[in-house]
Amino acid sequence: MDPVTIKDIAHALNLSTSTVSRALRDSYEISPETKRLVMEYAERINYRPNPIALSLKGSSSKALAVIVPQIANNFFSQAINGIEAIAYNRGYHVIIFQTHESYEREVANVQQAVSRRVDGLLLSLSSETSDVKHLKALIDQGMPLVLFDRVAGELDVTQVVADNFGGAYAATSHLLQTGRRRIAHLTIPPYLSITQERLAGYRAALEQYGVPFDENLVRYGTFGPDEAGPLVDELLALSPPPDAFFTASDRLALGCLGALRQRGIDVPGQVALLSFTNSQSAHLLNPPLSTVTQPAQEIGQLAAERLIELIERKHKSTGPSTMKLPTTLVVRESSAPQPKLVS
Repeated sequence: MDPVTIKDIAHALNLSTSTVSRALRDSYEISPETKRLVMEYAERINYRPNPIALSLKGSSSKALAVIVPQIANNFFSQAINGIEAIAYNRGYHVIIFQTHESYEREVANVQQAVSRRVDGLLLSLSSETSDVKHLKALIDQGMPLVLFDRVAGELDVTQVVADNFGGAYAATSHLLQTGRRRIAHLTIPPYLSITQERLAGYRAALEQYGVPFDENLVRYGTFGPDEAGPLVDELLALSPPPDAFFTASDRLALGCLGALRQRGIDVPGQVALLSFTNSQSAHLLNPPLSTVTQPAQEIGQLAAERLIELIERKHKSTGPSTMKLPTTLVVRESSAPQPKLVS
């Protein structure tokens, strides 16, 4: 069966197509009685507007583009759930792109989203993105844009993030309170906002507890497969070696735990392990993993709300802002205090 069009409704009700179109848009130019007649008939025959046709006419497409590094990442899958919940309730649908941590794919995804005439974009930067000229051009063209999680300070746009500094400070402080003093930090590329914030929180906690910062204990990963093993080997070769590992991502946490186990290192007996991760299986690992969790779904919801406000111009006078949501430290067995030796 062919989809019902505005022309079909107009013919059935003996109205002009322009009258039906305005009635469906709830225009003040159309009488309440005519609106009621059109809306009831449209509902009865299950009429749905064609979003592509609407976009070609210059109207709202009611579509949002979401561009993330990787859908399989626990944080981003939870954030997308939050985005879709808000979008659905506000009458928008969501088109999801993933960059696979590639700058080139990010640029291509942005171009593809614009070509599909989306009303706005929600974006988290890829790990390769250090140049944001493609996003500056988008802003200059007037495209509504909200960044979340991995953001860029040089862009004058609304940004929704977790309190990465506070989460890293709490995690490092906890490890120090268990008696650890040689805390290695395995993190992601140094130019990313979340890397800088987490490193700053780590350093602040060390300073607070009077422990000197040692650059040799910091390693930067690239999201590559099996990269944790070599990083762990480099750190274990130090003298003295680390007595704790604080990692900045799901992949690094699992890779680090696996590498330590393969090398016969007892966790937490010899070294503690704690990570930023939104994995829902952290408590099932052996040992159960201590984590810093981010409010991923809430970040997605808030980012979507702010984008829709921009699109609908509900806060025209309010400038861009950065919204920061608190993280949660969950202590489990992997960061338990070292057992005291009995003399």
